[in-house]
Amino acid sequence: MSAFLYGVVLQAKLDIRSKSLLITCYVVPLLFFVMIGGIFTSLLPESRDTLIPSMTTMGISMGALIGVPPSLSEIYGSDIKNVYKANGVPLFLGLVTVFLSSLLHLLLMSAILCAAAPLIFHAALPENLPLYFVRLAIFITVSLSVGSVLGLTIKNQAKLTMLSQLVFLPSIMLSGILFSSEFLPQPLQIIGNIFPATWGYRLLLSDGISFHDLWPLLVILAVTTVLCGFLCKKMKTA
Repeated sequence: MSAFLYGVVLQAKLDIRSKSLLITCYVVPLLFFVMIGGIFTSLLPESRDTLIPSMTTMGISMGALIGVPPSLSEIYGSDIKNVYKANGVPLFLGLVTVFLSSLLHLLLMSAILCAAAPLIFHAALPENLPLYFVRLAIFITVSLSVGSVLGLTIKNQAKLTMLSQLVFLPSIMLSGILFSSEFLPQPLQIIGNIFPATWGYRLLLSDGISFHDLWPLLVILAVTTVLCGFLCKKMKTA
């Protein structure tokens, strides 16, 4: 328990100092929401019905795929890892604390967006908010697992930034949040199905929890969880 509390306190200090966390989890997603939301609702008034799920999908993808990997790389590619070892803190705890911290930040960002959209753009609220946030938590968890794999795999910040962008941009362009994926060529639709954003967006649009949209997310989560376990074990023996 003391090791866990130490990890939580250390992560809280890193969060306070982290400009990238503020930018990727709050500033950019909310600015994007204001700008794109204004354009979409002016040109396509019917987009108010999907504005909250689409902008939330974008914000979660940015926070998970661009914000989380550098945080993990900072822990496991620097002296912070040695601090963990010196204090008897299990190395996997760094991953756990970053994961939980990011989950809370992305839920908060999503709640802000959900509250602001009806006030600013008269966007439609999800019918069942508690169930919506359950679906949201599932999508965030899967997205964070993908970002965790990136952060644990690559320690070089320049290479990590490039790879994160290469994963993030197709996630947004092919997920259907900016335009319907039905307009995409069949090969691009197939590629889009690889990314959590595609299934997360569909899950957020659904009235309940559709297994058709849920099972791809569960498969991605299972694969990334195994990879994270392998990478943490590899670091421990290194």
